[in-house]
Amino acid sequence: MKRFQTLLTMLIILMSATLFSCAKPAPREQLLEGKRCEKCDLKGANLSQANLQKALLNQSDLTGANLQGADLTGALLDSVVFSNADLSGANLTGAGLSSAKLIGANLSGANLSQAFLRNADLSQANLKGADLKDADLSNAKLDQANLEGANLKGALMPDGTVQK
Repeated sequence: MKRFQTLLTMLIILMSATLFSCAKPAPREQLLEGKRCEKCDLKGANLSQANLQKALLNQSDLTGANLQGADLTGALLDSVVFSNADLSGANLTGAGLSSAKLIGANLSGANLSQAFLRNADLSQANLKGADLKDADLSNAKLDQANLEGANLKGALMPDGTVQK
């Protein structure tokens, strides 16, 4: 009987170790380690200065997140919610932000050159001093957005015109 209890205890320990080793990492760690976190809840996450080049974050929620100075060059951010997020000084060169929600986001000084912002909602966003050179803003919402000092040269605007 004692031998059976010992074997049973060992089996339980092995099964527990296996379960814990297969546990899925938290979304923030998953993103930082593998640069892939689709449909993740990253509300309020601190990703300041993070290297997220070519990250895959489609349909994730980064409401209120801190992405100050983060490098999101070439990242896939379609339908991501960045409402009230801080992306000031972030590099979003060539990022895919189709249908992204950037309502009230701080994008001051951000590099959005060649970014794909088709159908994005930038209502009330702060784009002061942002670089939107050659960005695609087709059908984007810019209601009450602050574009003071923003570089829009070559940008495709919501009304279909190209800025000169």
